Amino acid sequence: MATVWVLGGGLIGAGWAAAFGLAGHAVQVIDPDMAAVQARLDEVWARATAAMGDKGAALPHVTVAPQGPAPALVQECLPERLALKRAALTEILPLLNPQTLIASSSSGLSPEDLQQGLEGAERLFIAHPCNPPWLMPVVELSGGAATAPEVLTRARAFYEGLGKRILTLARPMPGHLVNRLQAALWREAVHLVREGVASLADVEDAVTLGLAPRWCLMGPSAVFHVSGGPRGFEGFFDALGPEFERWWDTLGAPRFDAETRAALVQGMAEADPRSVAEIGAARDRRLPQVLTFLEEMARADGSKGGRQDEV
Repeated sequence: MATVWVLGGGLIGAGWAAAFGLAGHAVQVIDPDMAAVQARLDEVWARATAAMGDKGAALPHVTVAPQGPAPALVQECLPERLALKRAALTEILPLLNPQTLIASSSSGLSPEDLQQGLEGAERLFIAHPCNPPWLMPVVELSGGAATAPEVLTRARAFYEGLGKRILTLARPMPGHLVNRLQAALWREAVHLVREGVASLADVEDAVTLGLAPRWCLMGPSAVFHVSGGPRGFEGFFDALGPEFERWWDTLGAPRFDAETRAALVQGMAEADPRSVAEIGAARDRRLPQVLTFLEEMARADGSKGGRQDEV
């Protein structure tokens, strides 16, 4: 068991706290708004323990300031503001020991931007989860120029100890890996809704029913490799390569102007009138079933898909 400090008790911070707590680590969530964080953590913890079937784990502790011995890992989960993250990390550094791993959950900031002027920069890296962190199996690791290689090795081992599948970026990119892929698809989804090509409900179903079932089993490249017949990609390139390039040339580049925002808000209200909390709770109830099913299929056919272990 290790000690982990989570800086910031928002949705991601509370989710990380649940993931660490369920893995048996001693967790402190550090946030000035203790009451709000405690309520959020209680809700997330109830969902997580119910879904994962582990009701005996210790609820993470919420505090305004760090308490006790230096942690093995600091997981920074503050709002996506570079100055705020730097200030918090600078303030907490004197409380750490030289071996403490320093991870940022930033969705898109560069580790090198976070490292500038920071003492102990060699221990800092990005460890970005998918939401909710206690359930989703993937963690993206990205080091900066100053990050020591052995730090990423230790970080990989730590997160793998949570049952996570590690995606390592060879160099930093804005938005990392998962968010860039997600943003690319959503850009076209927003464009299609904004231009009135299809309703938001139909666009959502195009993904959940047309794309997601196959993507649970293979990535986007494998989909087209298989569609090329016996020659795989070579067959696909010959048959559909030029046509695909024509589609690429027509992809949209929408902006979040007033009209686009209104189209999305109205479209979502029509597609799914439930509250945000109800939609999120339904996701958290169903995802464990999906992930378990994928893992069972992966074990049956010997593939690498699905979860590596319980998370």
